[in-house]
Amino acid sequence: MFTKTVVLPVGIDEAFALITEPERLRRWQAVSARVDLRVGGDYRWTITPGHVAAGTFREVEPGKRVVFGWGWEGNPDLAPDASTVMITVEPVADGTQVTLTHEGLTDEQAAMHAEGWNHYFGRLEKAAVAGDAGPDEWSAAPERLDELSAADATLAVLQTVLRQLTSADRPKQTPCADFTCHDLAEHLFGSMIAFGAMAGVEVVNPETGSLENRVATMAAQAIEGWRARGLDGTVPAPGGDEMPARFAASIMPVEFLLHAWDMAQGSGTPLVVSDEVVAYVHKLAEQIVPGARGASFGDEVAPSTGADPMERLAAFAGRRPVAE
Repeated sequence: MFTKTVVLPVGIDEAFALITEPERLRRWQAVSARVDLRVGGDYRWTITPGHVAAGTFREVEPGKRVVFGWGWEGNPDLAPDASTVMITVEPVADGTQVTLTHEGLTDEQAAMHAEGWNHYFGRLEKAAVAGDAGPDEWSAAPERLDELSAADATLAVLQTVLRQLTSADRPKQTPCADFTCHDLAEHLFGSMIAFGAMAGVEVVNPETGSLENRVATMAAQAIEGWRARGLDGTVPAPGGDEMPARFAASIMPVEFLLHAWDMAQGSGTPLVVSDEVVAYVHKLAEQIVPGARGASFGDEVAPSTGADPMERLAAFAGRRPVAE
């Protein structure tokens, strides 16, 4: 068993929201989060790229506690619902005390989860103070990148940019001709629907909420659909033809990362992404971009002297920094 307690400088309702609401969870614990917060409802949290925790809610007492099964998709030693997590919240003089208890683990599993919970509860404390814990270094350079874990990793980058956009940024021009920051977010809505359709799932636009919440929710639906489908065989392309599933899935991380850069350039927001992720996405882009020049991508341009890996990827895709 593992137990962890922290005191957050927020009220009960905000503390409970931080541990149960997808938009809050993405700010400290999860790349993406789906939550059906009721007894018998399920949840699915992509904690780091390619690592998905899942289970069922067993007890839900708003403002008091939540109990849920815990495990990992694809892990036969600790499958979804194989262990139990209980999180309680209670008022104290300095705010709200949050206590987590994780039971049903072997000693080895308890040690591994202790490292994880200590890391993420540290981020929870930051989020409670600042509103956002910032990019998670554990998600920055996944140990095993493939098309879908790269989609997770680049989605995390994109979400960080979207969370920092303000109403003043919406009309600002991006390196994409004819696209403002807001236009690009709207464009991403259509892309998510198309990505989902290729995997055989209907992606639903929430219609309300922040741009970050809408893009994150739709992207999570699309990626979850792809994980369920897998990368073998072919899928229907938007034009009606068939394309290799692996190739189709590889478009997601390329689009997520390039549009994150576009919006960061347009808004003046820092882009935080590891060289490892950029290098992997660049390899994917080499298979995608040449065949789509003149439509989705412009002609390759020369990167500036001293350009970093992300700037070189953008130049390969026909983009120049806004300042140039």
